[in-house]
Amino acid sequence: MQKPKEQFTDNDFMVGLLNGNNDVLSALYKKYYNIVLKFILYNSGTNAAAQDIYQETIIVLYESVKKPGFELKCQLQTYIFSIAKRLWLKELKKNGKTFLFKESEENNLVDVSEDLKEFDEKEAEIEKMNNSLIDLGEPCSELIKDFYINKLSMEEIAEKFGYTNADNAKTQKYKCLQRLKKIFFEKEIIKK
Repeated sequence: MQKPKEQFTDNDFMVGLLNGNNDVLSALYKKYYNIVLKFILYNSGTNAAAQDIYQETIIVLYESVKKPGFELKCQLQTYIFSIAKRLWLKELKKNGKTFLFKESEENNLVDVSEDLKEFDEKEAEIEKMNNSLIDLGEPCSELIKDFYINKLSMEEIAEKFGYTNADNAKTQKYKCLQRLKKIFFEKEIIKK
């Protein structure tokens, strides 16, 4: 007798990803793959492209779930679809293709020109911030990354950088942020 299929909740999937549970990972691949496959096939993609995009999507999901304080604010299916859609948009852009995305078999078309413009603007802002962080130099660059990206507490930052206490670390972070803002906005003025 075949054992019944186990049903996993969104939380089960996320915990299973973190713990490396193969049953959960296998179920995750099966459960949401078809929505990504259909979307990519309807938008000039192939089965191979869909497999690659889905694999990248699961990696992005895993990286997100690993971050301390990550909270899923929508259904997992929606989150996975939005990651896959963004990755496919990036792939199409890389290959010089821009057109209307088909969301379903009924040929409902969604104009992605605004999405593409917004995507380009966000990519440019991220690039500008990365360059500003590089220009900021050490130890400020590392301090800001440790607080905002690595989610270290002020106590941990004080210990890492040798500040006498968390308040001193907080003051230094504030000074670093002010310098970063100045560099960031100077780049904006130079750009114009």
